[in-house]
Amino acid sequence: MVKLRLKRCGRKHRKVGFYDPIKNQTYSNVPAILYFLEKGAQPTGTVHDISKKAEVFKELPVNQTSKNE
Repeated sequence: MVKLRLKRCGRKHRKVGFYDPIKNQTYSNVPAILYFLEKGAQPTGTVHDISKKAEVFKELPVNQTSKNE
């Protein structure tokens, strides 16, 4: 399961994708990832790495990426 941490403490994680080990594929809800990043959510390390590989961050302004790329 792929999750994003929400900005405020104490809020639950939101599922924005999953990994299928049988097909060895990752499925991501890119619009949901972009929405939460624009609202200030910080991606977990796993979400950041998967999103970077899928070039999700190219759709965000440079100042909104959560980690130095």
